[in-house]
Amino acid sequence: MGVVATCTVATGDSASQERPAAADPAPSDAATGAGATPPPTAAAPLPTPTPTPTWDGQVKVLGDGSTSFTGPQPKQAKPEKLKPGEKPPQFVVFSWDGALEGDDHLFSRFRKLGVENNAQMTFFLSGLYTLPKSKASLYHPPQHKVGDAAIDYATDAHIKDTLEQLRLAWQDGNEIGTHFNGHFCNAKGGGNWSTEEWKSELDQAVSFVTNWKTNTGFKDLPPLPFDYTKELVGGRAPCLEGQKALLPAEKATGFRYDASSPGEFQVWPARKEGMWNFPLQLLPFPGRETQGLSMDFNFLAGQSGSSVKGDPKKYAAWEKEARDSYLAGFERVYNGSRAPLFIGNHFEDWNGGIYMQAVEDVMKSVCRRDGVRCVSFRQVADWLDVQDPKVLDKLRALDPGQPADWSRLVD
Repeated sequence: MGVVATCTVATGDSASQERPAAADPAPSDAATGAGATPPPTAAAPLPTPTPTPTWDGQVKVLGDGSTSFTGPQPKQAKPEKLKPGEKPPQFVVFSWDGALEGDDHLFSRFRKLGVENNAQMTFFLSGLYTLPKSKASLYHPPQHKVGDAAIDYATDAHIKDTLEQLRLAWQDGNEIGTHFNGHFCNAKGGGNWSTEEWKSELDQAVSFVTNWKTNTGFKDLPPLPFDYTKELVGGRAPCLEGQKALLPAEKATGFRYDASSPGEFQVWPARKEGMWNFPLQLLPFPGRETQGLSMDFNFLAGQSGSSVKGDPKKYAAWEKEARDSYLAGFERVYNGSRAPLFIGNHFEDWNGGIYMQAVEDVMKSVCRRDGVRCVSFRQVADWLDVQDPKVLDKLRALDPGQPADWSRLVD
């Protein structure tokens, strides 16, 4: 399997899945407003940063009641500087693009698996999944008509279910990042946007999450237990497009990392534009000479092309290939450089759900091993921030499978 660029969009009224753009029909008129006169282009609402509250043990509701401050996030390990001769932890990050709780209940499935297997993860939420279709005119996508999107708006029921999973996920210690909004790729997509256009897309993503009560009318639901304007410190661009123009927009917003870079080797992270660069990685593909990106879409593309329903007779073999590739990438660094392993996913049922099962098997296999920490991207950034820069330089010089003399490397 060669290196394949990722590009997925959600389909169906439930917006419960994502699939390759090549197989996706044009969005419906109901979702995009096609054929109708767009409403006046009033300025989209922007997020209002909230002051840091003084914690007194009471929940502090913010803004319109969509978010709140409930104290420091639970279950966060304090990052510690490596001691002389100490071997680095083996970080593994499972991340999820879109983060919608649809009819397949994959958000809740993997959130519970994380609790059971001592794994904390990063959920890159698409802001549009907190905005009802009836309020589509609030979305002003760059280079597209007002209300247009390459993914479907979520149903009211799915918005409520997603909000519930976001609450629980954060309380479990998981990170809530951003996958921005409309998932535009290729022509007029993120790869063609300016920094100012990315800034608008990001501001709107934050606004939709911090104003969901106003936009949905779900006044009886509890607020999210965190201040999104402060908790949001990283994102992944749809289709991994546009990082060059995106990074300055993220930096201006106070992001600490970006996870939009594709196709890099399993090496210790470095900074871009002053932020940590956490790319998808090239993993060994057992039985083949080529390597593939560490994301479900890339296995799909290499096994069944643009079809999300390939030959069922091959499902078992394809599932094994995906699982073995993830595990080969893990073993290479676990017994070598200890570079973090980054695995990207979507909540999907492609090829009978084999990629979801492969990820579940990997999580169960690696997260409780000695020296392994299955954590969020934010937690990796926390750890990197407290390390000696000279030690990090030495770690970056290691080949992925190169065992190190830690007594000399960490001094």
